[in-house]
Amino acid sequence: MKKTLIFLVFAILMFEIAPAKGQETLQSSPPPSPSVRLHKDLAYLPNGHERQKLDLYVPENRDGLMPLIVWIHGGGWMGGSKTRCPPLPWTKKGYVVASIDYRLSQDAKFPAQIEDCKAAIRWLRVNAKEYKIDPARIVAWGGSAGGHLASLLGTAGDTPEWDQGVPTGFSRVQAVIDWYGRADLTRVSTDPALADSPSALLLGGCGKDVAELAEKASPILHVSKDDPPFLIMHGSMDSLVPVRQSQAFAGALKEAGVDSHLVILEGAGHGGEEFLSSEKVEIIDAFLKQHLAAKKTADAQ
Repeated sequence: MKKTLIFLVFAILMFEIAPAKGQETLQSSPPPSPSVRLHKDLAYLPNGHERQKLDLYVPENRDGLMPLIVWIHGGGWMGGSKTRCPPLPWTKKGYVVASIDYRLSQDAKFPAQIEDCKAAIRWLRVNAKEYKIDPARIVAWGGSAGGHLASLLGTAGDTPEWDQGVPTGFSRVQAVIDWYGRADLTRVSTDPALADSPSALLLGGCGKDVAELAEKASPILHVSKDDPPFLIMHGSMDSLVPVRQSQAFAGALKEAGVDSHLVILEGAGHGGEEFLSSEKVEIIDAFLKQHLAAKKTADAQ
């Protein structure tokens, strides 16, 4: 068991580090342009865990409040870092970008990860004016495990038991971009073969003992008609998170009356440069423009 766990950790970290086609990488993002101010390692929980911090990229040549993109990294809930931030180029388009770290599964079991994400959203709203953020225009965007957590922010943003940290503010978001995130974790409660999987490590076990927790951790089981709009992007050849996860999730959102758009990248795997091709960037830009149009700040209170 111990050898298996060590192998899994090593495999996931190597999967993130190796820059192969169709795989996420752990490469750091390039430095921001001189017109963007980086606020690094901001603690969103006072006296918190070393990973309860975020980096904030604020365009300096813009007037007024700007929409905020919150990036949530992947890594099987047991690896990854805020230093890799794919949405960073959107600072040139007038978006503030936050890249957050959160406690990993070896630090704390679920729901610690979504508690941290919600705490970060609340902190960003409380401090919105200082960083020129419009608190009524926040999108959660994540890849893989980060896509799962971004989706939970969208579907379970009103779950009060997960609101930790800053005692004021609002942790719901106005839109979600989900890159190949796992929407349903319930199989871990019925399939013994998943005992050493990242999902089991996240939940702290496998089998009927974690059945209730697996349901709580599944974004697809929180879907309701008042959820924010979703853009879901998934590679058809993803071997880590099957594309049927996103297909089922998008179907559940549409059935509930939620504005959702599923983009399947034919031939793409679990991440890769295809997700930021010019065509896909146009889709992302259109989604953000449509759903982060200026709103009254009161909408976010």
